[in-house]
Amino acid sequence: MYSFLTTENWADYELVDSGNFEKLERFGEYYVARPEPQAIWDKHLPEQEWQRLANAVFTRDKGSQEKGQWKLKKGMPEQWFINYKYNDLKLRFRLGLSSFKHVGIFPEQDSNWKFIYDTTKNLKTPQPKVLNMFAYTGAATLAAKAAGADVTHLDSIKQVNFWARDNMEASNLDNVRWLVEDAMKYARREVKRGNKYNGIILDPPSYGRGPNGEKWQLENELNEMIKLCHDMLDGTDYFLLINLYSMGFSAMVLDNLMRDTFGEQVQNEELGELYLHDNGNRRLPLGTFFRFTSVKK
Repeated sequence: MYSFLTTENWADYELVDSGNFEKLERFGEYYVARPEPQAIWDKHLPEQEWQRLANAVFTRDKGSQEKGQWKLKKGMPEQWFINYKYNDLKLRFRLGLSSFKHVGIFPEQDSNWKFIYDTTKNLKTPQPKVLNMFAYTGAATLAAKAAGADVTHLDSIKQVNFWARDNMEASNLDNVRWLVEDAMKYARREVKRGNKYNGIILDPPSYGRGPNGEKWQLENELNEMIKLCHDMLDGTDYFLLINLYSMGFSAMVLDNLMRDTFGEQVQNEELGELYLHDNGNRRLPLGTFFRFTSVKK
């Protein structure tokens, strides 16, 4: 089933407007304007309204596609908290203004967090083991943990893991296993050990580095990573979720990889795109996903 999924019913988040390669978002009480390469259309709101609303505006450094500076209005903090609620799931996230335009959360992942929470709660295993690789600041980790999982959270950047731990404590959760590791090396070792997981979550970047300089390039590494995930995934009680934010990757790439590798284990699957909708009724695409599970809907 091909799906277009968007973020819904989140009081502390709103995509206010998008266009001219920018997006204007509200996180809690603060408005943030930052670059968005996919927003090639015109803005819906006038420029004066963007300037009036935005508490923080990110501008790229000359010669850089990612790194830049934030310009803050008076009263705008560099860090603040927002809340997230879905049924009986209640999380709290610390946000911050990084030099790479990120704020510590990807709001379009809302539907994936809901999937992780619901699916983990419905697994048959009393305390299912879940592995979250390329785990960033841990929203998916916390969704699984709140649903009763024994979670291993892996990211190659130590400071990001500290940030994720702050989110765990703010959400009144505990006992996550934190690893600062290269994902490929860890997965290879887990396969050799014969370790299995009931849930695996992947959100790999297009390009990245491990803690010791190990190189990750999506198109070169993804096929092997998916095969390793096959060998780590429990054969009877399971889910797998992969998300890609890469403008050059079709969802059909994920479809081919998953069906070739997992075969009949692909059940109750969903394939599609994640997007955010702004107040001008434009849909901003922000990644492709594939997820499947032994849990019947």
